[in-house]
Amino acid sequence: MLRAVIFDFDGVISDSEMLHLKAFNLSLAEYGVEISKQDYFKDYLGLNDIDLLKELAGKRLLKADEEQIKKLAEKKKIIFEELIKSEDTIIEGVPDFLQKLSDNNITMAICSGALLDEIEFILTKSNLTVFFEVIVSADQIERGKPHPECFLVTLERLNQKLKEPVKTEQCVVIEDSHWGLEGAKEAGMRTVAVTNSYDAEQLSIADKIIDSLNDLDLSMLEKICQEI
Repeated sequence: MLRAVIFDFDGVISDSEMLHLKAFNLSLAEYGVEISKQDYFKDYLGLNDIDLLKELAGKRLLKADEEQIKKLAEKKKIIFEELIKSEDTIIEGVPDFLQKLSDNNITMAICSGALLDEIEFILTKSNLTVFFEVIVSADQIERGKPHPECFLVTLERLNQKLKEPVKTEQCVVIEDSHWGLEGAKEAGMRTVAVTNSYDAEQLSIADKIIDSLNDLDLSMLEKICQEI
């Protein structure tokens, strides 16, 4: 039985990945580092800001210690917030899909590697905040995707608000990366992959793969929860 839908944010609700990449590259310019679009989508897209910068340092592409990485992440955050002010990034079909779920009393949450301020700014700007009971962001957890922590924390917080607890198998997670899909699977949840960032072959572990939320309806989500 379907009880809740948990959304990733960047690449599922908001088409802001290229703005994130631009913000990273602007903040990294002083270190002589530039991430290509190909490398960003192949190696880094599913990581939160700190983990991405640590990954660059681990590969010896970025010469920065832990304190410098924290400062870089803060600089990137400020740059991204400036970039996003003038952009409409909500992906086509998202508002209608959220309304459809709401009309059918399906609880919704966000579990994202983005920062809470960024998520709330975009949702408020787009009048979508009302749809989500819970938002769990990168700055609220210790281990990012593909670790299942963020999904389990999201469900725990949802259950604190609901009279009847939701089980993991009653949740469908909608993701656009294999990092998120792996974490959701590890948490015991059902998964839908949307090919906004990667092709279907790279998202093959999902229970269902779609090209757009316009292709998804309630009966499909119910069926995924029944296929246990």
